[in-house]
Amino acid sequence: MHIGFYAPFKPLGHPNPSGDLIIASGLVETLAARKHQIRVLSRLRARWIYWKPWNLLRSIWERKKISHSLVRQPLDLWLTYHSYYKAPDLLGPPICRKYNLPYIIFQGIYSTAVRRNWQTRPGYRLNTQALIAADMVLTNRRDDLANLRRLLPEERLIYLSPGINPALFAHDPSSRIKMRQQWNVDRQPVIITAAMFRPDVKTEGLIWIIESCARLTKKDLDFRLVIAGDGREKNKLIRLAEKLLGNRAIFTGRIPREKMYELYSGGDLFAFPGIDESLGMVYLEAQSCGLPVIAFDNGGIPEVVRSGETGFLTPMYDAEKFDRAVLLLLGDEAKRHQMGREAARYIRQCHDLEKNYQQLNDILTRTVRLHKKKE
Repeated sequence: MHIGFYAPFKPLGHPNPSGDLIIASGLVETLAARKHQIRVLSRLRARWIYWKPWNLLRSIWERKKISHSLVRQPLDLWLTYHSYYKAPDLLGPPICRKYNLPYIIFQGIYSTAVRRNWQTRPGYRLNTQALIAADMVLTNRRDDLANLRRLLPEERLIYLSPGINPALFAHDPSSRIKMRQQWNVDRQPVIITAAMFRPDVKTEGLIWIIESCARLTKKDLDFRLVIAGDGREKNKLIRLAEKLLGNRAIFTGRIPREKMYELYSGGDLFAFPGIDESLGMVYLEAQSCGLPVIAFDNGGIPEVVRSGETGFLTPMYDAEKFDRAVLLLLGDEAKRHQMGREAARYIRQCHDLEKNYQQLNDILTRTVRLHKKKE
């Protein structure tokens, strides 16, 4: 099939890495591997576009440009990744109406709370129009599925379990030796954490884990905290870690995603609160590499971590229970290994991207076939 692709929130190739970008890239790569012809139709970023008149004008130009391209190179399907009130799809609905194309949204989000705020009401209305226009809306979050059911009939909604390619995230013994030599650790257990150092909940989560580890130093345990990432809050985080943890904290800088398996292989457990985390690809990656996970029980994290089996999910901002979970795994090597093995098995069984996206491939093919029958 010839599939037109658009990501209004964060275009492919955006310089700032994120879970959204990883999922979008994986989506395109998986479909291309199945011999579909993928065409990126626009790189217009629609974040807060309704308060940016210059981008609203650009959206009109983008529609004209896409229309001209479709005359020369027709499509079988339009696929939008991630439309919600902050970044509604303004291109897909009008183009699909004009050219009678099937329109699918992957990761559509519907929230009625934002319609009460004048600043977000325009985005709510524009996104609602896009969702209603879609032939199918797919999501990898069950909370979003429940919200979408308030707007769309069941036959136009599908849940797909989030996933990664486990072959790219497997424990590597040689990397473990290399990383631990680099960090100058011997048998001390290593806590891994990773996030962008942005001035938001990502940095708040990193501060939380640094402070948690500082409290655990009073338990007379010898461990290291390895922090991967980079960003505007780097100096702030380094100062805090040096003050509270001294040489127990190690900053690696930003690590390319294709090298993250080396980081995970060097560790013994992964801990990051994940405040308001929509999904968190790092939890999938860490578990796939055989690390048990400790995080808050919120957002999309419970969909990718089995609390008590592949890690521990604790109540939001409950420092005592979070610290206790970290302490338990730090002090119990056998428990870490048991949970780590179960985590790696769980990812391969339930969150293998290739298996999950085969269902997506079938959905796209079926949608195009049914649309042609209606013509």
